[in-house]
Amino acid sequence: MAPRPRPAADHDGVATVDTQISLSAAARRRGLIVLLAATFLTWGGFFVVVPLIAVHYVDGLGWAASSVGLVLAVRQFTQQGTTTLSGALADRLGAKGLICAGMLVRALGFAIMARADSFAILMLSAIVTALGGGLFEAPKAAAIATLTDESNRRRFYSLAGVVAGLGVAIGTQVGALLIKADFAVVSLVGAVVFLVTFLLVLVFLPPVRVATESHGLIQGFASVSRDRIFVAYVALLMGYWFMWAQFNLSLTLAAASVAGTDSAVAWVYGVSSAVAVILGYPLPRLVERRLAAFTTLVLGIVLTALGMGAVGAASSVPALLVCVFVISLGSVLVLPGEQTVTAGMAAPTARGSYFGVAALSLAIGGGIGHYAGGLVYDYGERAGLPALPWLLYCGVGTAAAVGLWRLRRAVVAGERRLAGTGAEVGATPSS
Repeated sequence: MAPRPRPAADHDGVATVDTQISLSAAARRRGLIVLLAATFLTWGGFFVVVPLIAVHYVDGLGWAASSVGLVLAVRQFTQQGTTTLSGALADRLGAKGLICAGMLVRALGFAIMARADSFAILMLSAIVTALGGGLFEAPKAAAIATLTDESNRRRFYSLAGVVAGLGVAIGTQVGALLIKADFAVVSLVGAVVFLVTFLLVLVFLPPVRVATESHGLIQGFASVSRDRIFVAYVALLMGYWFMWAQFNLSLTLAAASVAGTDSAVAWVYGVSSAVAVILGYPLPRLVERRLAAFTTLVLGIVLTALGMGAVGAASSVPALLVCVFVISLGSVLVLPGEQTVTAGMAAPTARGSYFGVAALSLAIGGGIGHYAGGLVYDYGERAGLPALPWLLYCGVGTAAAVGLWRLRRAVVAGERRLAGTGAEVGATPSS
């Protein structure tokens, strides 16, 4: 039986994990490969199903967009709310068990969705699916931050973006193919993908310890809440996630409306995925030679806002796909920028808690975006003002970018204070 690291009391009386026992370089590489594979499968499995929810229930069954928007909003808020808790749990328990549990629960959620023929069952399936995502999201992000360092972290996030884009590309095309048979088949395929991911992580991922201190949930949250700059950063990111939420709701409905066919949803995600796959690695790498991660993040939000605003003027499929291209360029820059900045701001003593609280930006911004997006989209259609929702999304994103730009000096200063202070963290050896 391998010895377990023994907690030692620091000057504040907090139990500090002995960090001398850490993962080997080979184990770190294996862990990162497993997390890349899990990224591909989770994005692919998710996008087999979720983009087609609005199409199936609104266009296929005649439900109101606002009702489906409410389901998506509850899913988003539940997932990111759970992520906040799972991030703190990861500090205490490690990442692997939580990731595995999350994959199983999400598989169950999609299995329930296969039988969702009423609003209540659809809502239940969305909540179960969200709980699964909430269990694995922050531990997975914290594990990546732990297994990388400043020399390769931004590059890995860019690579993860490409892998995610491949997952989205394949997932959306598979979903578009399967929806011709039955939405239940689509949901069951999503469930199987997450079951496979569970087995992959269970067998191959090392037990990653993501925090340098062992502490209770309250201490982790308290540490983050005292970091006012980080709290402001999280609040401003809500504006971006408000826009991002429209990709799964308003943009899919707009594509079907402009093209006159549900197949247009696959075109939208095809363009987005192509940008992620082709430019997802070289574009951030090119930009990082000239711009800091924070500046890249703001630039990506600005591009996304411009693309969203332009959708309101798109009256043809080619014009709409140009807008999708611009939005996708923005997303390619936002993903590695946001994750790199978050990792840089996270204190090593509570890394999971930081990533968990960061998820609140998506919980609140994405949740409001899904629900409000459905309401505004319905209103715009009824009032004969189809451009109104897109002007609103653009305005929200622009305001977020301006706010973040004004915060940049404080964020960079905070990252510099943390640089070099993080103790090495690795795995808790198993018996």
